[in-house]
Amino acid sequence: MVDTSGSHSNPLAQSQGMTRRQVWGIAVLVIAAVLIWMVFAQWPDWLNSILISKKAFLSAILNGLTLAGLYFLVASGFTLVFGLMRNVNLAHGSLYLLGAYIGYEFAEWTGYWLIGVAAGFIILAVVGLVMQILVFRRLEGDDLRQTLVTIGISVVAADLMLAYWGGTTYQILTPGWLSGAIKLPVVTAVRSNGTEVFLVYPFYRLVVLLSAIVIGIGLWLLINRTRIGSMIRAGVDDRDMLSASGVNVHFVFAIVFALGAGLAGLAGVVGGSALSVAPGEDVRYLLASLVVVIVGGMGSITGAAIGALIIGLAEQIGLVYFPTYGVVLTFVIMVVTLAIRPHGIMGRSM
Repeated sequence: MVDTSGSHSNPLAQSQGMTRRQVWGIAVLVIAAVLIWMVFAQWPDWLNSILISKKAFLSAILNGLTLAGLYFLVASGFTLVFGLMRNVNLAHGSLYLLGAYIGYEFAEWTGYWLIGVAAGFIILAVVGLVMQILVFRRLEGDDLRQTLVTIGISVVAADLMLAYWGGTTYQILTPGWLSGAIKLPVVTAVRSNGTEVFLVYPFYRLVVLLSAIVIGIGLWLLINRTRIGSMIRAGVDDRDMLSASGVNVHFVFAIVFALGAGLAGLAGVVGGSALSVAPGEDVRYLLASLVVVIVGGMGSITGAAIGALIIGLAEQIGLVYFPTYGVVLTFVIMVVTLAIRPHGIMGRSM
């Protein structure tokens, strides 16, 4: 007799699952091999004609990676507040811009860039702490009121910053040891005499990318490998039970909000040093944070990193190869992600 109970369906499903994973693994290896070849090999003429030049392609990739690092610094604070604590803070972009202005003032006043970075983080952390105590603690669970109040705060903050600093574009000067460019071990062209031309890239942008990686690893360890991280995750899932166990939930959430605001201020100084500080940057980075969190998944540091990487690369590659439609590309990515995975790449259902 033939066993029709379905006992043999599980091994078959498992075999199909393994096959699917193997296919994805092979695809990833092939893509990685192609990218490595594109970075280190000398391009044929037909590839240069399609992608403009090897230098243009690699510059777009590196610019995308460094922009992704900056987006992650902003979005990591946003995902802590919005994704983990469920606080709708649409004034997050204002915190970024205020941190940039404060970093500029302290760097100009003291002559030390690192003091400006520290001031941007610490002062904005205090501002975030005050916001959590005076605003969000009183509006717990009321998403609509949080949205309206924080929109009002962002409008008022933008007008106050415009009144004090004006419409001038500022540039936060980096110290000499961060300035200049370095030669990367990547050959972009070979001259007729056989001399190799290496890719030269700003050193500070690479430092931004490295800083984002270090901060991302630190945040992931904080959330997933520490006691306070366990309390944060427990407070999100069941606040009443955590409070009943003797933990001061309001204190924990205030610290998390302060950390998120401090990261926005830090990103403001870092971004103002790499790019510029000007009115309107608050809206730009608020939208970037929203898109990154939506694509990556709310409440996930790993998701914020993946989302920032996708959006950063899409913006810079689109700027080089699709300048007319480059802005639309990020929103297309967001729409496709919402259609396929409504909770984001690394998000989970609420």
